[in-house]
Amino acid sequence: MSSMIEFVSAADFFKTVGNDERVYFLVRHGERDHIKPNDPDHGAFVGLTDRGREQALKLGKSIAASCTSGVSADCMFFSSPVGRCMQTAEYIGLGLGIDAPDVMPQQPLAEFFVKNYDAYMETHVTGFYQGICRWLDGTAADSRYVDPAYFPLAARSQEMVQFMLSHGKAPINIFCSHDAWIVPCLNHFCGLQFSPSRWMNFLTGLAVVIGKDQESGDVGAVRRFVPVTGLDTGWMLF
Repeated sequence: MSSMIEFVSAADFFKTVGNDERVYFLVRHGERDHIKPNDPDHGAFVGLTDRGREQALKLGKSIAASCTSGVSADCMFFSSPVGRCMQTAEYIGLGLGIDAPDVMPQQPLAEFFVKNYDAYMETHVTGFYQGICRWLDGTAADSRYVDPAYFPLAARSQEMVQFMLSHGKAPINIFCSHDAWIVPCLNHFCGLQFSPSRWMNFLTGLAVVIGKDQESGDVGAVRRFVPVTGLDTGWMLF
């Protein structure tokens, strides 16, 4: 697909969703505190900033304002078990007007593309973003490329969408995850190109749209893939 595709604001995107459609939004958590290089847990316990919570709340309100009447009351929330993702999903739900959002933790959303954990952990030493870009660039150059840390890009991206389609049954389904697992999907389905100096922003991700009466979890049932951001831009520049 063309790399000219760009991020659409969440407000604009949700205005395009028809009453006969269902949305699966794979979104990165809100702004977090900085992960220090010597963090022994590699950021697992780094939480949202105050602004990150405000961002998620604002995104929920924006979705609610953009949707047709009554749609926002019927949502499902899934999240990586990592606290900042769980909290992001919760605050999006609060912004949607749901008093006590039920966020269901899903371990796959924390590590979906990891094939070899030891090789994956090595990228935290040699360069995390660099390792992901090596994988994406290697796959772009040769579809047979095998990365030591990650599953094959195309097949695993398809499985991510199948995972979402099989879990979410509401008009709007929020899947809160991490940049490392959303970037590959944006690259595969939308053709977006990333580098260690040009990365995806917080509260940004991939929207997957199917027909509301579609029962199959088959990726072939998807009507469109849309890169969506809840912030002013979907890009983070370093």
